[in-house]
Amino acid sequence: MSSTGNSTNIKWHECSIGKVERQKLLKQRGCVIWITGLSASGKSSVACALSRMLYGRGKLSYVLDGNNVRHGLNSDLSFKVEDCTENIRRIGEVAKLFADAGVICIASLISPYKKDRDACRAMVPDGDFL
Repeated sequence: MSSTGNSTNIKWHECSIGKVERQKLLKQRGCVIWITGLSASGKSSVACALSRMLYGRGKLSYVLDGNNVRHGLNSDLSFKVEDCTENIRRIGEVAKLFADAGVICIASLISPYKKDRDACRAMVPDGDFL
């Protein structure tokens, strides 16, 4: 048992089907491709074009667009610095789950601070964050 954030007495539950098995099934390696830039700089367009190209090659991907995620999961966040940091952290956590599922996750969002991107990079195994 461990404590995580405000939660106590929680245990990670391992399943008999893991990342390696899912990657073999999909015939691809799950990873996170992080696209960042200024507002209206074309991040979403690049992410969608990349997703279309991967689809054409038979690869499963999913675009986590920063604006789209703010419609649901992150709808409680403002654009204050601390909320922007939390927005990035949450997207990083979701991207980690997609990569673990064997999906190529393309995260497209404004993430100007290296420390926030590095925190997301640290969530996934070495080599799985591009």
